[in-house]
Amino acid sequence: MTDQPAIDLAGITRPFYEYAFGIDTRDWDLYRRTFTDQISADFSSYNGGEPAVLSADDWVAGVRASLAGLDATQHTMSNPLIDLSDDGESARCRMQMQAAHFLNDWPEPEFTIGGYYDNQLVHTEDGWKISAVTLNVWWRRGDFALMQEAKHRHE
Repeated sequence: MTDQPAIDLAGITRPFYEYAFGIDTRDWDLYRRTFTDQISADFSSYNGGEPAVLSADDWVAGVRASLAGLDATQHTMSNPLIDLSDDGESARCRMQMQAAHFLNDWPEPEFTIGGYYDNQLVHTEDGWKISAVTLNVWWRRGDFALMQEAKHRHE
């Protein structure tokens, strides 16, 4: 065990739970509040794209467009591993995750991924915020075409 300052477990993990709850309830304001104004995002293990640095507003708009055509989603996160910086103003948090996506009239109505997030946070005057999000997908179940169809339905 390393010597670290006391970790604000509730404060550091809350943005992750708000991230998941914001997506699943389509509360895009809540989801947006979990991020700093600019974020680094790497979902290459999910979609093969390139890591990017972009405004949180643009990130949220993209996620919203990708998921709005779905009937439901359920994102769960667990087992946080937190490393706090020496000054206590930034942290790395790794959390296991599963994300289930549903399109009820699709032949195989569920597409689910599992893996973990490896994210960076900074402490702000408004609490802890996610500054970098990296998704590491370990497994997939279902038809990925469901996600493409949902995005198409939203366009």
